[in-house]
Parts: sequence; structure tokens; C-alpha cells
Amino acid sequence: MKRTKNAVCTMVFAMAFMLMPGVISFADDETRFVGGTTVNGIKISGLTTDEAEEHLASFYANDYKLKLITKEGKEEYINGAAVGYQASIPDGLQTILDGQNAGGRITGPAAQSSHVMEVSGTFDPVKLEEQIQELFCVSGAGVTVTRDAHISSYEEGKDYTIIPEIYGNDLNLDQMSTAIGSALKTGQADLDLESAGCYNKVNVKASDEQLKDLCSRMNRYKDMKITYNFSEAVTEELPGSVFASWMSISQDGQVHVNQEEAAAYIKALAEKYDTADTVRSFHTSTGKDVELTGPYGWKIDQAAELQALTDMLLSGESQSREPQYTKTAAAREPGDWGNTYVEIDLTGQHVYMIQEGTLVWDAPCVTGNVSKNYTTPEGIYGLTYKEQDRILRGRKMADGSYEYESHVDYWMPFNGGIGLHDATWRGSFGGAIYQTSGSHGCVNLPPDRAAILYGLVYKGMPVICYN
Repeated sequence: MKRTKNAVCTMVFAMAFMLMPGVISFADDETRFVGGTTVNGIKISGLTTDEAEEHLASFYANDYKLKLITKEGKEEYINGAAVGYQASIPDGLQTILDGQNAGGRITGPAAQSSHVMEVSGTFDPVKLEEQIQELFCVSGAGVTVTRDAHISSYEEGKDYTIIPEIYGNDLNLDQMSTAIGSALKTGQADLDLESAGCYNKVNVKASDEQLKDLCSRMNRYKDMKITYNFSEAVTEELPGSVFASWMSISQDGQVHVNQEEAAAYIKALAEKYDTADTVRSFHTSTGKDVELTGPYGWKIDQAAELQALTDMLLSGESQSREPQYTKTAAAREPGDWGNTYVEIDLTGQHVYMIQEGTLVWDAPCVTGNVSKNYTTPEGIYGLTYKEQDRILRGRKMADGSYEYESHVDYWMPFNGGIGLHDATWRGSFGGAIYQTSGSHGCVNLPPDRAAILYGLVYKGMPVICYN
């Protein structure tokens, strides 16, 4: 009995000895991983390399989850199966097994059989974005938006103030998507969102000196004014209470002027004060009033003036200026042609020269031939230039000749190819000649009278044609 008891004790002791950590088990199968072997935290002990590869692939396809750790220490997960996750297992399993066999196939804690292998993962980016959007840390009720300190919006009658920064817990979705994607590609088990730089950060604080300076500038803007001078008696004032709402501040701290608002203001000025191509009432030398339009008059250069206005507003200084024009006229009131001009009575076939409000010259004329549809058009024009000893030509014919060629001593154009000039070929002027035997559109004058008029007119002088 005693011998049997000793034999049993010896057997138990031997089995215990074999199971002790660090003891070599010669009975292990060298084609299988020793007990306690893990890869990326996944147990593969007792499996062959092929079985282990299949097991790892199955885990990543069906059970893999990426744990997300928020800045508050909470955990959320990206489900691998939900994003179509697949992982390619690298050729490192045989190396691990070979190392275990070469080291005596030690099992247990002393074996250091926990291994990390970087897998190559793929996923559906569209499904991943859907998963991200559903995360509580992204769309949950507890999300507070981070916001830089900034200057308050314009409120009439109030100063601009600095609104303090807000330290929130909202995530930068672009950065977050990139970080999660990178973690999935390598099969990471977890991702600390704060360490990965996924949270939006405060970049500008209320104590920022540049922000304080900007707030001071904005308050100067609202107190300034721009005055437009159209004449000594006519001005338009643009106060800060109007344009302050046009001013905004970009993320880089630069002040900008809303170009649409500023352009609309310039356009309104043009509609109010431009006279070129608008209908105006003219009191003729014959005593009647006629309604005329034409290219002569004031016309604001809206593009240039928009830039000038923008520059003035950004200067922060009150200013007074005259608008820039593409066309100017002699006067503002009572008519923009002023008191020195040439007027052509198309019905009366007579031309008048008014200088400083006084009639200083007149003559009969012959205008465009009505029967041939060469009627001289009415309107308000400006003398383009004046020139002596000029050959006037009609349209060029197919054979290279011209419809007509006429030499004139005094040429004074005002409407394209239409102008005042002497007509030596005519024996009489005035009356009804123009109805059937008029010009090609020009205003024919007696040679001696044309010479005098030539000495009185100048470039830009208003020329007014009416019926």
C-alpha cells in the first residue's frame, strides 16, 4: 500500500513539473503554436500557420472592431463587418512558429508569445463615413462646438465687442476620417481621438492683441463717413451706419468689404446721377422744349469707383471725393450741356452756336436726305474732334472705289461718321432741300460760315440735334 501511494505521488509530481511555466514540453507538435500565443491580441495557440492565418482573417472579417477613445474617456466602436472590412495577413506566422521551435517551445508567461503584426486592411469608405456620422461623439446631444474668440456682428447703434472663445468637444471630421482610415488599414485595436489630433482646437483667444486691435479698427469703421461730391451744391454722404454691415472679418483676421453690397451702392449712385443715354429736356433757341437722349453726359466708371470705395472703407478714415467717370459733361444744373454748345434744328434746317448763354453764330444747313433714309439722327452728342483739309469717303464698293469722296476744309464730327462741315458743291442751304437732296447724314454748311464755326468749337463741346 505504501509503495502504491508513493508511485501515485511521484506521478502527480511529474505531471505538475511538466505543467510548470518555463519547462520544456517535448510532446508538443512543432507544426502548431505553443499555448498562450497571440497575434494583435488574437489567440492562435494550438493552431498551424494555415489555421492561424484563416482564423485571423475570419476574425478581421467578422469580429474586428476599432475602439475609439474620446477625450472624456468614453469608448465607441467602428464595426469592421459594417464597413466591409477585410485584412490580408502578412507572411510572418511561420517566422513566429520557427522562433518558438528554435527556443524550445516554451509556453506560459515566460514565453513572451504575444506578437504584433501589421495587417493590410481594406474597407468601404462610404460605409465608413456613414458609421462615423452615427457616432455619439460626432452627432450626439453632448457635442459642444469649439469656437475661436471673434468680433461681434454689426448692430446699429452699438460698438463691436469681442466674443470669448469656446472650448468644445467637436471633432474635425476630415482629420477624424483620416485617422480612423489609417488605423483600419493597419488593423489597430484602438485609437485615442485626442492623441490623434481629431478635435477642433481654439486658435484665437479673447486676449489676442491682434483681435483687440481689429475690434478697435472695426469701431473706427462704423464711425467714419464717405462724402461724394457731384457739384458744389450736390453731395451724397455714405455713413458708417450704412456700410458697417458690409464689413466682415475672415478667419485669418483680415477685414473685407462685401463687393456685392458696395457695387449695389455705386450702381444706385450711377442711376441717380448719370445723365449719358438718359432722356433730358432741352429748351431750343426757337423757344420750344424737346425731349432728347444721347451719349453725351455724365457716366460713373462703376468698376473703378467700386475699387476706390473699397480702398476708402478699408483705410478707416473719413473722406470726401468726386467719383471717377467714363464720360463727363459741361455742367450738372440746369442741363449737363451747360451754356456753351452747338444746336442743330433738323426741322428748321438751321444751326446755332451758343456761347456763355448768348447766340454768337448761326447759319442755314442741309442735313441727311430723308428720301434715301439718310436722316440725321437727333440726340445729345459731344464733338469728337475737329480737323482741316479732310477727304470724306462713303462706303467702299466691291471694285475698291468709294460710294463718294468729298474734300472739305473744315471737318467737325460728333456722331461717328456724322459731322458738321463746309459744302462748296451746294449753291443754297436751308428750306426743304434735305427732304430729297440732302446729305449722307452730315450737316452741310455754307463755306464761309463753316470757317467761323470751326474757330468757335472745341473737342467735347455738346452738339444737340433735334426735330
